[in-house]
Amino acid sequence: MKKIITSMLAAVMLLCTGCNSGLLGSVLGGGDTTGNGTTGGGLGDVLGGVLGGVLGGLGSQNTIDGLLGLVIGSVKVNESELYGAWYYTEPGVAFTSENLLAKAGGAVAAETCKDKLAPVYNTLGISAQNTQFQFTQDHQFQAYLKGIPVSGTYTYDVSSATIKLKTALLSTNCYVTRTTHGLALTFESKNLLKVLQAVAAMSGNSTLQTVGDLSKQFDGVRLGFEIAPIN
Repeated sequence: MKKIITSMLAAVMLLCTGCNSGLLGSVLGGGDTTGNGTTGGGLGDVLGGVLGGVLGGLGSQNTIDGLLGLVIGSVKVNESELYGAWYYTEPGVAFTSENLLAKAGGAVAAETCKDKLAPVYNTLGISAQNTQFQFTQDHQFQAYLKGIPVSGTYTYDVSSATIKLKTALLSTNCYVTRTTHGLALTFESKNLLKVLQAVAAMSGNSTLQTVGDLSKQFDGVRLGFEIAPIN
């Protein structure tokens, strides 16, 4: 853990040095991030607030645990923690290894992915009221994605933090990580795209482009949904 935190601190300090010299703003600032000629904000728009939070919280055990919680499998999630009903709170992001998290901007990348996914989810109409999940002890699951019911069976591998969801029409894997307020269910980008296409009667280019861009921009990232328990 110390090696990871040291690497992250060095990376953040390097980024801050770039900010002071004006180099980072010119490299990561606004520009074409959609691939279709539309000008986006770029990483530079989110660095200020997020980096401040990362630097300010590195000494906090809660923050360290939270950052490691972004790595699939780093924080053990038992199957019993899945049981119950959950509602969507915000886009979810996870990484496949600690090395990827420790790279420069690892924590920033997570916030950037959330910022880019949020308007896509909003456009599709995904909200806490219509997007929910339920897992039972007898390995049945039911989900509502924008009010559309999906049900089937699941199996959970705690060692890899992988849930295999199986319905009458398809099967897919999702990955479980723990968050401050609950859990995150994340998918490989191609599988998330299938989920979003199922939600949307017609998936627009913006959805396809955003998910595709994020998977290319951030290697080893998994995208999906943060969920909180329904009391």
